[in-house]
Amino acid sequence: MQSDFRQLNKTMLGKLLVASVLMFGFGFAMVPIYQKICEVTGVNVLTQRDERAEAFAKNTQVDSTRSITIEFDANAHGPWQFRPEVNAVRAHPGELVTVYYELRNRSETSVTGQAIPSYAPGHAANYFKKLECFCFKQQALDAGETRKFPVVFVVDPQLPSDVSNITLSYTFFDIAGTTKSSAGTLSNGLPLTESGSPDHTAMKPVVPGRRG
Repeated sequence: MQSDFRQLNKTMLGKLLVASVLMFGFGFAMVPIYQKICEVTGVNVLTQRDERAEAFAKNTQVDSTRSITIEFDANAHGPWQFRPEVNAVRAHPGELVTVYYELRNRSETSVTGQAIPSYAPGHAANYFKKLECFCFKQQALDAGETRKFPVVFVVDPQLPSDVSNITLSYTFFDIAGTTKSSAGTLSNGLPLTESGSPDHTAMKPVVPGRRG
């Protein structure tokens, strides 16, 4: 009887170990999988900025008769502390909005990561126009470094009238095999700006108030 229990325990332990390894590997594989999907579908939101978004923001009219609640969420896989500075804002469709996310590398070594955005409801992504976003490229932080990243966006006034709430969620992943060098580049050759964030001195975005 005891030998049967031992065998059962070994079998269960083996299954749990296999499941743990698969889950761990899946976390590291998420970014390249997502990038490949983006290449196939032509929706490369991770590495490319939509140049049409800036022109759209300049030319669109603000719909002051309607307000949308935009909620912000953050998740992290790896040594990151990641959060939005505000949980939600209210804005008119067509209004230029800037919010900030704070990212901290809690490890003792430099780490590179990539943010993957998602939206709820899903079709709201078609009406969410980002001019600037840290998710457009990989981000490298030194050990213990904290950095704030802006997200500049406008909601298309053509957003269906039955949508009054949009949730923008980011998941930040480590990128295995990439580290930040003293030359200001990633080990995979991607360049970094001096500050690590875009220059917004030419913009005068509307600063929305915090919800309730």
